[in-house]
Amino acid sequence: MRNIFRIVFLLIVCSFALAPVFASPTNYTYNYDFWFEQVASPDAYRVGAYILGTSLDIDHFRDPQGLYIRDNRIYVCDSGNNRIIKIEVNKNGEHSVVRIVNSVMINGVSSAFNYPMDIFENRDGNLYIADTNNQRLLILDNNWNFIHEILKPVDESLGDLTEFIPVKVIVDFANRVFIQARNINKGLMEFDNRWEFSGYMGANKVHVNPIDYVWKLLSTQAQKERMDLFIPTEYSNVAMDKDGFIYVTNSSGQTAPVRRLNAMGQDILIRNGYEDPVGDLVVGNAGGISGRSRFIDAVAFDNDSYACFDRTRGRIFMYDFQGNLLYAFGGVGNREGSFLQPVALDRMGESLYALDSRAGALTRFDLTGYGAMINEALDEYKAGRYESSALVWEEVLKMNGNYDLAYIGIGRAALRQSEFQKAMKYYKLKHYREGYGKAFQLYRKQWMEENLWWILLIIGLAIFLPILIRFSIKTVKEILEA
Repeated sequence: MRNIFRIVFLLIVCSFALAPVFASPTNYTYNYDFWFEQVASPDAYRVGAYILGTSLDIDHFRDPQGLYIRDNRIYVCDSGNNRIIKIEVNKNGEHSVVRIVNSVMINGVSSAFNYPMDIFENRDGNLYIADTNNQRLLILDNNWNFIHEILKPVDESLGDLTEFIPVKVIVDFANRVFIQARNINKGLMEFDNRWEFSGYMGANKVHVNPIDYVWKLLSTQAQKERMDLFIPTEYSNVAMDKDGFIYVTNSSGQTAPVRRLNAMGQDILIRNGYEDPVGDLVVGNAGGISGRSRFIDAVAFDNDSYACFDRTRGRIFMYDFQGNLLYAFGGVGNREGSFLQPVALDRMGESLYALDSRAGALTRFDLTGYGAMINEALDEYKAGRYESSALVWEEVLKMNGNYDLAYIGIGRAALRQSEFQKAMKYYKLKHYREGYGKAFQLYRKQWMEENLWWILLIIGLAIFLPILIRFSIKTVKEILEA
């Protein structure tokens, strides 16, 4: 009998040992429902690599500020060490340093970088480096040979006291250069393809409280001097999508935290979600952290979804092309997938790379099956395959029954297929009033068109049947009296 118990015990232990191991979540991933309550969800991204200077067999990163990715090449602006590190990723996802640059030869003289904060590679392979404390923008070829440098332009709008301190840079398809410079609040500084200054683009709008404005009108000159000025705020970062539109972020908390600018500097970001893309909808005061989300960077994907990096709580917010929050993850701390001081965000394919200046680390987040399914549903919808999109959203619901956007996605696909009652059903489940109203309007129109002859028949009978009855009664009565 004792031997039987031993055999059973060994079988149980072996069954646990051979059972599949399910990875625990590496981040707290969540979304918001209609009532602005946080709802936990499966991980859409998980940490795939945590990259330090020492893991690349070089010195520690020191206060890195800039990150740029093109194809399999990663550029890190290791600002505190006055150098730029070029990293390549092989097919196995392994990272290796291929070049470290800390100076450039100009007219035969070596000129060292001084706190470079950003780098951009254009379509020709030329490199644009914001050499911040040297107050210049360097333009190099793909072998890091000097081509040109942009210094402070001669312009009345800058004034004699304003320094030219380039912080972030992008270059569009026409080789126009856009620079975000410190202490410049008129928008991005724009230079043409001959590197001549042509003006400013896309300044932040100034939002004025009417009470403050009236109070300022009634104040004395001394009081006015002590008041805050009604001036635009500076951008915190700048990025470009596949179509050449410019994403800018603003971490001041005083205006839209993310905008998408066209060539005229107009904001064309679509905001059709429950709330605008502003990060956390409900904020508290925990762990010494308070206040609203402040976006420090953004990156766009090929399906027009985009991710925003929150400096306040170290979270990454992913939005679709309509401005709906897909999910959020990350946090502040020393644990895997969290950050001490977020500064930059970029992507390689579907993977996200996030730069932490205080930790001196680069974190790679890889897409999970759940996240890939959400992307597939969005891609199918954008491609016009609405039925396929609805089927994928139904699979998403099997993984996360609390995912509001899946219900809305099914309703949106049904609306495109003229299945208005189905759309109304799914919109109603998640209190999506705008979508429900549109579906109901179209359903009412469809019902009227399909039943118009019945309506006309009933109206006709209501009008002519009493006349016919009276005529018949009168005729029968006359016959009987005759």
